[in-house]
Amino acid sequence: MRTRIIVGTLLALAVGAVLIGDQWLAPVFPCLFACIAMLGLLSSRELVRLYPPIFRPNLQLTVLSVLLVLSANWYQPLAALLSLPVARSPWVPVLFAFVLAMLAAFLYELARYREPGAAVPRLALTLFTIAYIGLLPSFFAQLRWLHPDPARASLLMCLTIAVPKFGDVGAYFIGTFFGRTKMTPILSPKKTWEGATGGLLFSVAMAVGLGFIAPIFPRGLFEAVAFGVIVGIAGMLGDLAESLIKRDCQTKDASHTLPGFGGMLDVIDSVLFAAPVAYAWLHLA
Repeated sequence: MRTRIIVGTLLALAVGAVLIGDQWLAPVFPCLFACIAMLGLLSSRELVRLYPPIFRPNLQLTVLSVLLVLSANWYQPLAALLSLPVARSPWVPVLFAFVLAMLAAFLYELARYREPGAAVPRLALTLFTIAYIGLLPSFFAQLRWLHPDPARASLLMCLTIAVPKFGDVGAYFIGTFFGRTKMTPILSPKKTWEGATGGLLFSVAMAVGLGFIAPIFPRGLFEAVAFGVIVGIAGMLGDLAESLIKRDCQTKDASHTLPGFGGMLDVIDSVLFAAPVAYAWLHLA
């Protein structure tokens, strides 16, 4: 637990430094790009190595495809800076990058095909990895340009990370000391309903606290509580989704990169599901 607290605190400080410090590097935000690209590289490598060898996608192709999709989020600001054609929507370059990656995966399987049985599962896992590690984090990246004020956008990004991760903290501590009732005994035996309840309370507390610090929620306290509950639940589902992947691949941790946590996937799993929900909420607010 001590290692988990120390490593978690260092990670939180690093994320805060990137989001706050990058405000002065608008509109490209290179520190955020470097951080997301590194997370994409490490996470996609971890995920590919979890798959059974017979169905395992080509590592280099998959990692490059993930990085292509993540990089496409920066097309709009770079195009505006270099006087290049700007897409009507910031999602258009991301969609084209995903389609290009899908075509590349098909071409690769066409070139290597020798016998039936593995090509379709391998192709499916390639596209799943690109969507899971490339498309889902793109919702978080797009928050950077959701508001014209870089400081405001940084706050929205901090909110999107802090609510599900604070929920993780609450679920871990409440579950450790007060957990009795198993929530998913087969999928994730250590998770309890008491821990889940504590996690939601922590998520709501973080949303309400940030709402008091800055006017994030125009509808006041009720919206802050609702955001904390919904994004907190999304974060829990993201955690369970990664547990499903690990359980089905018969492994405990995605890797041993981070002491006390496991792999990079074990750190970002809740944010992967929380980011699209938070983006939709903040985009429509």
